[in-house]
Amino acid sequence: MTLRELEWTDLATLAAMERELFADDAWSEQTWWAELAGRPRRDYVVAVADGDVVGYAGLDVSGDVADVMTVATAPTQQRKGIGRLLLDDLVHRAAFRGCEALILEVRADNDAARNLYERGGFEVISVRRRYYQPGDVDALVMRRLLTEGER
Repeated sequence: MTLRELEWTDLATLAAMERELFADDAWSEQTWWAELAGRPRRDYVVAVADGDVVGYAGLDVSGDVADVMTVATAPTQQRKGIGRLLLDDLVHRAAFRGCEALILEVRADNDAARNLYERGGFEVISVRRRYYQPGDVDALVMRRLLTEGER
């Protein structure tokens, strides 16, 4: 498996993967085009195995804080360490761009994602009640401070 920059030819694949993974919250291909157009502030990477995109992740970098926009792994490729590899890459990208911290929002009921982020050094700093709709699911706001050695 390798990581590479997101390319426009990946957008239909990512939109299809979004529908499979996130249903009500899925980003459309049009949304992905807007994200791609947001460079250099937006920074996306894809994981590729045997020529197929099996995961993706992205940042929004503004000032000294980077927002983790998404981290996702294809359903057939989960529990293989791809999410961790993608998250580590985002940390490296944020540090390279001089950020002091990363923040993200995660569904309170997404145990797999929460565990990934906690193992990656993120801590819950606040809760946004009933943020995700439908369903009235809370969002946990998590942060990871970057160390001097990472920057």
